[in-house]
Amino acid sequence: METQERTGCFFRFEELRIYSKAVAYSQWLLRTMHAPANEGQKNLFDTFCHSSYDIALNIAEGSSRNKSQFEHYLKIAKTAIRECFVFTTMATGMGMMTEEEGTQSGEYLMEMTRMLGALIISLQRGRRSQDDDRDAMPADEGDDMLDNIETDF
Repeated sequence: METQERTGCFFRFEELRIYSKAVAYSQWLLRTMHAPANEGQKNLFDTFCHSSYDIALNIAEGSSRNKSQFEHYLKIAKTAIRECFVFTTMATGMGMMTEEEGTQSGEYLMEMTRMLGALIISLQRGRRSQDDDRDAMPADEGDDMLDNIETDF
């Protein structure tokens, strides 16, 4: 019996550039943020980090769902990005990030917002065209619609 090596990723979300970018942002944030000096800064640090994790977590969770649910989870990830932008402003003002680090954080967040927006549009287009195709196909075909989306996001 021959064994075949699996090429690619076990989880499809690992193939998405936006997922890798979100993980990299969380790692960058942990390396960049200055240690909290008091309870208020610790709360900000914890909440900020949690929101940064939510970006990647929602992308991963949504990828296992159908296209409309995936789109919903991507929109939740965009909400987490906006939260991170607010936390960036607060952390910079509290001295937990330098102005330069705050600017870099904002650039990461804007890039991820654009990437998510493009992926959402791709899903919407694919869903519309598949809805048209689905009308013409038997009921058991077309169940895994996510296999057909472009993963270069």
